[in-house]
Amino acid sequence: MSTESSNPAVAEEIPNLLITPSAQEYLKDLLLKQDAPGIGVRIFVESAGTPRAECCMAYSTPDEVVATDYKQEYPDFPAYIDTPSIPYLKDAVIDYNKDRFGGQLTFRAPNSKVPRVGPDASIEERINYVLQAEINPGLAGHGGNCALVEVINDEKHGLTAVLRFGGGCQGCSAIDVTLKQGVESTLQEFIPELARVVDQTDHSQSEGAYFK
Repeated sequence: MSTESSNPAVAEEIPNLLITPSAQEYLKDLLLKQDAPGIGVRIFVESAGTPRAECCMAYSTPDEVVATDYKQEYPDFPAYIDTPSIPYLKDAVIDYNKDRFGGQLTFRAPNSKVPRVGPDASIEERINYVLQAEINPGLAGHGGNCALVEVINDEKHGLTAVLRFGGGCQGCSAIDVTLKQGVESTLQEFIPELARVVDQTDHSQSEGAYFK
């Protein structure tokens, strides 16, 4: 695979998006069926950097190519990446897994909801990144989510992140286990200086909770 940018202004912003060999083979066959010489795929993120972020792929014929897109050249087709989406596609992987029903194309983009933060990021930015990239995707399976309210330097306990849980986590009887064993340990793994996590959510409202 080779990469090139059709826009010199973004030459240093090189995406590391990966399309696996199995996905390449699947896309190759799919594109051949379109009977359009030079056709490729275009990859972009809708509502990038928000909880509603969605990774998308579309056909891209030569006359549909966007001049500012970044071009990744695969052996059998080109992939055009929307330049503003590049930070949100960092570490993204497009794969194809065969199963007894045929197979499924999967798109994993851990940074689509919030781009990976740099070394000079604030503690709030780092916490928000871990919440969006590592924690909320798991809570979403229970219809839940959590958000950072504030970071305080507690005299007794040290650096403390105050979180608010919502969705299926609101009123969940297992929230103490989730908070201590899941959310807190994950945040501390990425942010060692964080002493503890506390929950500001009012769990008296149990309607819609996953566990009751």
